[in-house]
Amino acid sequence: MSSKKCYCGASKAFKECCEIYINGIQKAPTAEALMRSRYAAYASHNADYLVATTHVSQRKHHSKKDILDWATANQWLRLEILKTTENTVEFKAYYLNSEQQQSYIHHEKSTFIFENESWFYVDGTFH
Repeated sequence: MSSKKCYCGASKAFKECCEIYINGIQKAPTAEALMRSRYAAYASHNADYLVATTHVSQRKHHSKKDILDWATANQWLRLEILKTTENTVEFKAYYLNSEQQQSYIHHEKSTFIFENESWFYVDGTFH
């Protein structure tokens, strides 16, 4: 029985890594864990999780439809974590636009907040 490696690039299987956060079995313990699970949610097209883990003050800027459209329009290739602090994660997400068959790199420094016993994505600066 083979287990699919996690989308986030960790050596664990998806079901033992980010899927436990996406399915609500556990809460992401760090900003980096949340960021990795959000990448996995893009790769697995789970827009509900992406909306739920966006800070409430920012949700109006991120529609579920737009999130799902972007997630499904791309093939998510890999995640590279560049630098982390307690509440920031700088990363590169490599993806292939399915329609144009062009590869891209999404380079962002994301900011997170720990509130009500959970981590939330607040915003990001693009590089």
